Amino acid sequence: MDRAILTKTVFAVVPLSLLLLISCGEKPKVADATAKPIGQPIEIPTPLGLPPVPIPADNPPTADTVALGRRLYYDTQLSADDTVACSNCHNPALAFTDGRPVSLGVGGKTGTRNAPTVLNAAYHPLQFWDGRAKTLEDQAGGPIQNPVEMNQPHDVMVAKIGKLKDYQAAFDKAFGPGPITADKVEKSIASFERTLISGNSPFDRYQFGGDKTALSDSAVRGLAIFRDKQKGNCVTCHTIDDKFALFTDGKFHNIGVGIDANGELKDLGRYEQTHAEADRGAFRTPTLRNIAKTAPYMHDGSVKTLKDVVDFYVGGGTSNPHLDKEIKELKLKGPERADLVAFLESLTCEMPANAGPPNQ
Repeated sequence: MDRAILTKTVFAVVPLSLLLLISCGEKPKVADATAKPIGQPIEIPTPLGLPPVPIPADNPPTADTVALGRRLYYDTQLSADDTVACSNCHNPALAFTDGRPVSLGVGGKTGTRNAPTVLNAAYHPLQFWDGRAKTLEDQAGGPIQNPVEMNQPHDVMVAKIGKLKDYQAAFDKAFGPGPITADKVEKSIASFERTLISGNSPFDRYQFGGDKTALSDSAVRGLAIFRDKQKGNCVTCHTIDDKFALFTDGKFHNIGVGIDANGELKDLGRYEQTHAEADRGAFRTPTLRNIAKTAPYMHDGSVKTLKDVVDFYVGGGTSNPHLDKEIKELKLKGPERADLVAFLESLTCEMPANAGPPNQ
């Protein structure tokens, strides 16, 4: 068979995630049946405005797995050249983002998507902008071996940290005696990330705490616009329920971002995972919590300010064949746009405790 045809055939039938593994010289990871925490599960407190944190049966958080995950999260030695940790792209000082349109990996390599906040990621039914990871555990392992992020195959990473001071003892304490494995690394990081819960914003105190002084008059007007299906229609995707608000439906939508000069999508988004025509250019709805601290915006980091975000939606996005049916031009005047921004700024939440580097 012609080599070009063979290459096209392989890419058509092999998932991108598997191709990444092959390119890193690593076999697909086999689940480690022994990678279950042995300590007493701990409760993750939830602040005002958020529901209980979903906990997987095979990875209940313990004090030891959370502490180990926190250490791993901030350890640059998980990367090939010892320069990149999870915290490089998800920095607590920047509400667990990095402030860049797209992130920098080993050797200054750049990706193609903006780093979303890890805060409240425990509530997402699927992880990453395109939903390619089903769990926080799956998500934790992806960047480690991604060639443009940390660029370290899992088997190399496991062998490397096994030689570092005190890691073996910490894994034994968390999971019981046995070898360090990629599953244990992923479960530890995921357990730490599940503690990164952020709520009790001025909006929460106003909406769920009964404090009607918590929001400015402008933000109250902005909330009304946000919820009004004819005015802002924001709540359709950025949901608010009776007792809590995730500000995301967890679904994937094409909102008209990332269209080139020829009207073509520069990034196919969710389509790369599902190959469903309706998913072309669709990306997961981000949470709006802490949105004032996580600029720039959109999956490609192409929108700089909250005002620009509102103006983009007022314009109805960029037309394309797969634009979500809920995206339409909004008839908002200048003061109404300012009110909507004031409401978005009211979604700045309290940061979780014990979230920084272990030595802080």
